[in-house]
Amino acid sequence: MSASDASQLEADLALMWRIRLFEDEVQRLFTQNLVHGSTHLCQGQEAVSVGVCGSLAPGDVITCTYRGHGALIAMGAPLERCFGEILGRAEGLCKGKGGSMHLAAHDRGALGSFAVVGAGIPVAVGAALSAKLQSRDTVALTFFGDGATNIGAFHESLNLAAIWRLPCVFVCENNLYGEYSPIATTTPIDRLADRAAGYGIPGVQVDGNDVTAVRKVAGAAVERARRGSGPTLIEARTYRQAGHSRSDPGAYRPDGELELWKLRDPLVLAAKALQEMGYSDPELDRIRGEAEAAVREARGTAVAWQPPSPESRFEDVLA
Repeated sequence: MSASDASQLEADLALMWRIRLFEDEVQRLFTQNLVHGSTHLCQGQEAVSVGVCGSLAPGDVITCTYRGHGALIAMGAPLERCFGEILGRAEGLCKGKGGSMHLAAHDRGALGSFAVVGAGIPVAVGAALSAKLQSRDTVALTFFGDGATNIGAFHESLNLAAIWRLPCVFVCENNLYGEYSPIATTTPIDRLADRAAGYGIPGVQVDGNDVTAVRKVAGAAVERARRGSGPTLIEARTYRQAGHSRSDPGAYRPDGELELWKLRDPLVLAAKALQEMGYSDPELDRIRGEAEAAVREARGTAVAWQPPSPESRFEDVLA
C-alpha cells in the first residue's frame, strides 16, 4: 500500500467515525425525547456511504433512503445542520421541516432521502436523463435497500437507464433484512447483483464492510457512467447493527448473528488495515478523538438553535 492509499483510508475511517458517533448522539437525543418521529440508523453500513460517495465528483448527485444519515454526511452535509434538521431546528438542512427521514442538501448534491421504499430510484434516473439531455458531465447515483429490488420502480428504472444508456449508478445496500423480514423470505435469489443481467448492464457484488473495496467498485461504475457507457448495479453486502428503527429491538435475528457481523464492523476492518500499514494505537485514537470533538461541537451548536417560527409553516409548500 502506498502513502496515498494510507492517507485515503485514514480519511475514510475518520469520516466513518463521524457518521457512527453522529448516530450515537442521535440515539441519545431520541431517548431524551428531543427527536420527533422515528430514526433509522445506518450503523454497520458506514463503509457503503463513505466508499460510494467518495467516488463522486462535484456536480454529481445522489438520492438515498430514510436510513440516509451516512450518505448525507459522506456528501459533505455539515454535521450541525444534520443535527439541526433531526432536532427540528430552523437552521436544519430543510429548515427543521423534514426530520430524520427526509434529509436533503442540494448544495452538496444530495437530492433527498425518501421515506417510501425505492422512491428515490426513479428520481435518480430522472436526474441522469436531465444530465444527458443537457450534455452535462455528471452522474446520478441512488442508494436503496435489498427490499427495493422487488418493486416495480426498481425494474422500470433499470430498464430505462439501460435503454437510454444514462449516467446512473444503482447501489443496493443489502443488509439482509427488509424491515423485519430476512431476505430469503422475500427474494428467490441470493445474489441481487444478478438482476442486472436482465437489463444487459453490469452487476457487481462487493463486500460492503470494506470501504476500500467499495470505493474501487463504485469508482469504476461512476467512471463507466460518466464516459457514456451506461448504468451499473452494485450490490454492497453489509449489515445494520441496530434494529430497523428505534422502536425495533431486532429480536427476530438469530442468536449470534449480530455478534458475528460486529467482528466485521467496517470501522474495525479499516483500523486493522491501517495498523498493517504501520499506524499506532495513539494515531488511531487521534482519528477517533477528532471525530468525537467534531460531533460534540456540532451537537452543542444544533441544540442551541431555535425551532422554525409558526409563520414559516406556510413557506416552501406547493399550495
